[in-house]
Amino acid sequence: MVVGNGHSAATTIGVLSRVAKREPGTRITWVLRRGAVGNTFGGGSADELPERGALGQRAKKAVEDGLVDLVTGFRSERVVIDGGQAALVAEDGRRLAPAARVFVATGFRPDLSFLSEIRLDLDMRLQAPSKIAAEVDPNVHSCGSVRATGAADLEQPEPGFYIVGAKSYGRAPTFLALTGFEQVRSVVAAIAGDREAAERVDLVLPDTGVCGGSGLFDAPDQESSAGSCCASSPQLIQLGTAPAGR
Repeated sequence: MVVGNGHSAATTIGVLSRVAKREPGTRITWVLRRGAVGNTFGGGSADELPERGALGQRAKKAVEDGLVDLVTGFRSERVVIDGGQAALVAEDGRRLAPAARVFVATGFRPDLSFLSEIRLDLDMRLQAPSKIAAEVDPNVHSCGSVRATGAADLEQPEPGFYIVGAKSYGRAPTFLALTGFEQVRSVVAAIAGDREAAERVDLVLPDTGVCGGSGLFDAPDQESSAGSCCASSPQLIQLGTAPAGR
């Protein structure tokens, strides 16, 4: 059983699908919180990062070929151990068949515990460097709409200390390896004293994004018209009850 919607989940589905081909009878279930498939399978040939597009298409084919059972609209509430296997139970009472293994790919957060003695300037929500937090916010930006970042964006109050790679994006899932390569190039240039190279941007990211913001696809009838794949359109909601005294 694989729980999650992102690239990590799609990668896991691809690996398990190969196992299922080698070992007939292997049952694979892919569990999504969102109520519709949406962009789960990525942008395909429209993705300007071909390998990322191919990743989603391989997962899609595994579903179409019957190697994977896709379950949507499943908001997990608890895990029940049944005969040594794990069964997921949803908020609405639905219960999935027990699985020998459950792969949870529902997000992550950076481990900053070993930096407790280092002076850091991090966004309290995303746990990313404050200078780039607004740029990498997954509620606003997709994997293809985040600008390249360098030494000036990543330096911390601790002299000579920088945060690069996936940790530089904190809890945001929009990190690309290409972005990390550019970060390291810029930071190394800064450490070497080549300010001009550190400030130069050698990376132009593709415009195509395939990320879905949190909650956007929970309800199958909701569609985004905000112009970004990761931000839902604003909605007016009412909080509380009618005024007292009526």
